[in-house]
Amino acid sequence: MSIKIRISIWFLRDMSEVINYIVPEGSSGRIDKILSEGLGDSFSRSRIKDLIENGNITVNDDHVKVSEKVNGGTLIVITVPDIVDAEIKPENIPLDIVYEDNDLIIVNKPKGMVVHPAAGHTSGTLVNALMYHCGSELSGINGELRPGIVHRIDRDTTGLLVICKNDNAHRKIAEQLAVHSITRRYEALVYGCFKESDGTVDAPLGRHPVDRKKMAINYEHGKRAVTHFSVLENFHTRQNKEYAHIICRLETGRTHQIRVHMASIHHPLVGDTVYGPDKDPFHTEGQVLHAGVLGFIHPSTGKYVEFSAPLPDYFTDLLENIRKQC
Repeated sequence: MSIKIRISIWFLRDMSEVINYIVPEGSSGRIDKILSEGLGDSFSRSRIKDLIENGNITVNDDHVKVSEKVNGGTLIVITVPDIVDAEIKPENIPLDIVYEDNDLIIVNKPKGMVVHPAAGHTSGTLVNALMYHCGSELSGINGELRPGIVHRIDRDTTGLLVICKNDNAHRKIAEQLAVHSITRRYEALVYGCFKESDGTVDAPLGRHPVDRKKMAINYEHGKRAVTHFSVLENFHTRQNKEYAHIICRLETGRTHQIRVHMASIHHPLVGDTVYGPDKDPFHTEGQVLHAGVLGFIHPSTGKYVEFSAPLPDYFTDLLENIRKQC
């Protein structure tokens, strides 16, 4: 039996695109999944989530959550904001490539590098470097500003990222991210010593109620977020300062997850002046956090692959400096 999908597209005076999408009869489920399946490659699931979180998707004139359930016959109105023209140029920026094949590239991102162009950062990003290295061999699912980008880490976080060269690889990696089956282990330096050797923080994350640039523990509107941690080394200095070197394993992957979760148990990351102390005693230029291990099912071979990247020099130097103070 064939299913008819009804989509109409029109434009507002400011040329924003408006899509009226009617959920096919017999279909039901989360709105983000329904739309990503119904709209095909036009919109990635992450793009749909962005539109929902920014209030650009409504049902019955009401804003919805990503987890909203919809049924057949429901009218979903999608307002797609104007695309601001931005010329993203390839730049000959050195890349630390851990692995590369016809489907993907594993890059060890340095501290201070923004992953993709955004307001205030149209050059010097990882995308600029990838465009020079790969030319047109990058997936296009996430649009012109994020070619190949299937996930990201913060500007001041170092470590591993997977970049996809084609849409098939992109979809298969994105599917693994969606079900939280990708292995991601981070090393961090935090304030305070631990009495326990390991633990878990299970607390939902959502936008901060006042500062929309920040994330926060949000039991009412947040998404499930789980971080497992284990202690590698505690430090108690002669100046009565306490720090700990830890490993964090992400069960989920939310924005600023490790930073918010560790701050919530009174162990904010050293250098994180957003969620921790206003002043950074070590002048690390951002949180001391490194994505050291990344593992997933390869999109072509179907076999599990895992990659690792050593701690950057600034991190190891900082650990040695603190050890000398103990």
